[in-house]
Amino acid sequence: MRIYLDYNATTPVDREVLDAMLPYFSGSFGNASSIHSAGQRGRSAVDAARESVAALLSAKPAEIVFTCGGTEADNLALFGTVARGAERRRHMITTVIEHHAVLNSAQALEKQGVDVTYVPVGRTGIVDPDDIREAIRPETALISVMLANNEIGTIQPIEEIGRIAAEEDIYFHCDAVQAAGKLPLDVNRLGVDLLSISAHKIYGPKGVGALYVRAGTELEPIFHGGHHERDRRPGTENVPGIVGMGKAAELAVKNVVTDGACLASLRDKFETALLSLPGVRLNGDVRHRVPNTSNLSFDAAGGEALVIALDLQGIACSTGAACSSGAVEPSHVLTAIGLTPDQARSSLRFSLGRPTKEEEVDCAIEIIPAVVERLRALSPMSVHAAT
Repeated sequence: MRIYLDYNATTPVDREVLDAMLPYFSGSFGNASSIHSAGQRGRSAVDAARESVAALLSAKPAEIVFTCGGTEADNLALFGTVARGAERRRHMITTVIEHHAVLNSAQALEKQGVDVTYVPVGRTGIVDPDDIREAIRPETALISVMLANNEIGTIQPIEEIGRIAAEEDIYFHCDAVQAAGKLPLDVNRLGVDLLSISAHKIYGPKGVGALYVRAGTELEPIFHGGHHERDRRPGTENVPGIVGMGKAAELAVKNVVTDGACLASLRDKFETALLSLPGVRLNGDVRHRVPNTSNLSFDAAGGEALVIALDLQGIACSTGAACSSGAVEPSHVLTAIGLTPDQARSSLRFSLGRPTKEEEVDCAIEIIPAVVERLRALSPMSVHAAT
């Protein structure tokens, strides 16, 4: 039995999503910008998908910009509002545990002369809104805080930060890639001006995402070409991908509550069993987190070795963010919440998904303790732990 517990990295394309996409690869292949009937069939499909994505976010269809994924959406939000802003608005605020799509973009902005404040988080991975408030300057153009962390699953107080941003007349961006499909989303309740999501995290295809841009938000394009996406993102639309994202958004709206309850129950069963083992700790906040994510530290057992050993036993999991696999440095998220480098390197992220079955969780609970014990016996870290 293969047991996939890495749904935060990516999800399988739902069968209904695939069925919706297939006609647009061949029979209905027209360019959505063409005025003939073949093109207009594509345009109608894109418009319908835009409505579905907008419904997922409680937004207006005209506020949805399709991109090639969450990373591009984050880049468009940051560079579109900050890098091309007036000279007097050359400062942004973010947190130390953001996804690299935001952190690396912020670092690139610094090279262009933008000041960036990286606000710390507490030991559970939650930022204090008062720290955001204190970081604000007269020249602050943007605040960017993720809704749910991709490694530890913690949920940030976005609504409170949104109120602070509105009071100070500052644009507020939220990376909601790991929250979509796991939490109900309402951009008006959250108080965001920009919000990023990705299709392949919600059982849609890879290579397509979206940026919500509140009406009236000034946003400069970061690419140049045609007049697609209301002049905000040029390039021929990926019609099959957009159709797939639209269908995935419909299913997310339909299933978010039942999925959440089921996944939280399975995750709690999984955690209860593993946390009963010696030297195992939960990373993050036990209450304020998405229902599918569990990040655990296994003392004196290397995370990379655990991932490989568990894969050989049929279990797929992760040491953290998928785009950081193979990184030598310990997780920036885990060190930011106070873990030592060794503890961070001994941590695994398990993330469940809609297809996860209880028997898979039961099987994982049986396999993991023996693998951990074996690796601890072989690991030089166990010698240090014992002395």
